[in-house]
Amino acid sequence: MIARNQTKGSTVATKVERADTLISRAVGLLGRGSMEQGAGLWLDPCVSVHMFFMRFPIDVVFLDREGKVVRVFEDLKPWRMTPYVNGARSALELAGGSLRGSVETGDILEIS
Repeated sequence: MIARNQTKGSTVATKVERADTLISRAVGLLGRGSMEQGAGLWLDPCVSVHMFFMRFPIDVVFLDREGKVVRVFEDLKPWRMTPYVNGARSALELAGGSLRGSVETGDILEIS
């Protein structure tokens, strides 16, 4: 799948995997040593992310049911966690440093 920022007309990730089962969401990126640029993991549903046992930083974009960005966390380090994100339905995880301000609250993302 590909994640596109419809608001800005840009591509956010070109190789998006979907984690939509209890097990796939629980495992997430655990056990991976890194994440390549252009890759993403779409957690659906998801209202908070933890970085326990992770080995690398990530960027996280929280989306509502319509794909509107409700919160962005850039360069979330291992052993941290996000707060509960009110209004979020899903989260797109990307390699740390991927976003660099390119996705903002209110943007519309399409993942297909």
